[in-house]
Amino acid sequence: MIKNQLLNFLLISGICLYYPLHAQTMVSPAAKISTSLAPQLLTDEHFQFIVVMDQQADVSAVKDIHGKEAKAKFIYEKLSSFAGSSQNELRKQLDLNQVDYHSYWIVNAILVKGDAELALKLATRTDVQKILANSSMSAGKPVAANANDTRDVIIPWGIDSIHAPAVWALGYKGEGAVVGGEDTGYDWEHPAIKNQYRGWNGTSVDHNYNWHDAIHAVNVNNYGSNPCGIDLSAPCDDYGHGTHTMGTMVGEDGDLKIGVAPKAKWIGERNMERGWGNLSGYLESFEWFVAPTDLANENPDPTKAPHVINNSWYCSVEEGCDPTNFSLMEDVVNNVKASGIVVVASAGNDGPYCNTIMFPPAVFESSFTIGAVDFLFNAAPFSSRGNTQVNNIFLTKPNVAAPGVDVLSCIPGNQYAFFSGTSMAGPHVAGTVALMISANPALAGEVDEIENILQETAQPATTFDGCGSDQSTSIPNNTFGFGIIDALAAVEKSLLATTAFSFEEHSNISVMQQTTNDILIRLTGLPSGGIFKLYTLWGEKSADRLIPDGTTIIHLSGLQDGIYAYSVSAGKEVVSGKILKHE
Repeated sequence: MIKNQLLNFLLISGICLYYPLHAQTMVSPAAKISTSLAPQLLTDEHFQFIVVMDQQADVSAVKDIHGKEAKAKFIYEKLSSFAGSSQNELRKQLDLNQVDYHSYWIVNAILVKGDAELALKLATRTDVQKILANSSMSAGKPVAANANDTRDVIIPWGIDSIHAPAVWALGYKGEGAVVGGEDTGYDWEHPAIKNQYRGWNGTSVDHNYNWHDAIHAVNVNNYGSNPCGIDLSAPCDDYGHGTHTMGTMVGEDGDLKIGVAPKAKWIGERNMERGWGNLSGYLESFEWFVAPTDLANENPDPTKAPHVINNSWYCSVEEGCDPTNFSLMEDVVNNVKASGIVVVASAGNDGPYCNTIMFPPAVFESSFTIGAVDFLFNAAPFSSRGNTQVNNIFLTKPNVAAPGVDVLSCIPGNQYAFFSGTSMAGPHVAGTVALMISANPALAGEVDEIENILQETAQPATTFDGCGSDQSTSIPNNTFGFGIIDALAAVEKSLLATTAFSFEEHSNISVMQQTTNDILIRLTGLPSGGIFKLYTLWGEKSADRLIPDGTTIIHLSGLQDGIYAYSVSAGKEVVSGKILKHE
């Protein structure tokens, strides 16, 4: 009876059920319940729904915090403590009634399993802001696939076209960077990605803090048992999609170089069951990345979070994602970014029409959204275009574009295949982020700076698509964004960013690159002066100069553009580092 009254109220009243998470407007209990729950409300069965708490944590102070680990710790501690205290009374009620539930802190929300009567009862609480359906989600499935186990290709065209090999030649292959992937799982023992798995040390494996499975049941859209099983304690790919994306980020198998950053480490999650997921899995997965846990889902540690996450999936309206939960998911992405993680999101495969970047997470401002190009650098016909609108805000999307047609990478079973889709473009960008952080570790956690560099160094590309207010000369535009990524240009600019060439200072020696064409050396209290030496990264000496006591500027105009190693020695003191020569 109660559920019928509730359903009638929802359907007849025509109330708009979308309210911002921080809204203060008083609404009736029934109006707090999403219309997406209508099918479940008609039954007597128990179902899952998400209770969003009225208050959300204020993490704005993170803007004054620098450093990846410091940001991650602040976000985790602030969000988890706030959720713990504000959910206390509601959890007591759920425990008293022996209700199954799971609490989240990435946003202040609780996944509950109950019936229509329980949903309405919870909606009467003043500390509950709204109740959402646990909607399904799906992977951005490849628009084309071609199995191929050939080794004829040494470096795929996409890797070469963004100039990743030139970055490798400079000595940066992703060392020190960690990429994350949430997808259909991963074949971690595939030879192209095994050695890069953070849980593998060359002789033994430890999946704690390196793998998480957010799949706890077979999705209603799939049939039969899952080929990998559920609640896995070790990575497995039940669809092939995840392994392919990870290969493009870090893959290397002997002479076959399929990954942008082949020396970076990776960690991963499964948030889709054979290509299908749900909203709770989305929350769980992002939460785990901000503070990875052990295999028992205990002892979260934000210092083990990745630097960048690849998201080659989307949540469509047909699968239950609508404005009633967009703001919830946007808050999730905002919090992940605030923790110092770059959130890379594929634009989708609904092009070539305008306004087809419509689904989370690609629609959010805090997501770094990626379109796809072919080997002629034309926009792939399937690549979704902007502009995009979410929560009444219009955005130019994608941010940039990357190779996404006939991309060669690894698939389960020690095989390789060519896939096409924006799912294939996104990993090129995630891998480039790893190269940037490898070249300049000071960029770790500085998400805005990383994204600005990627946009500023992208190869400009214009379009006649005319999406949004685009003109034929518009940059950025709603087809390519700021252009096609250039890993070499991004790394070169990264080396000059923030504290890339740290102002190295001993008691008597300091060195700083003032511009890309000169460096400043200051010696103090050393009447005999010192010696400046400059080398190429291959060890060839390019300069050798005596430096008198005081301040000296050394001009590099006679050198070819590139990265050089230097040393300044004076007495027993030596300062060394790298400089970038670039006109």
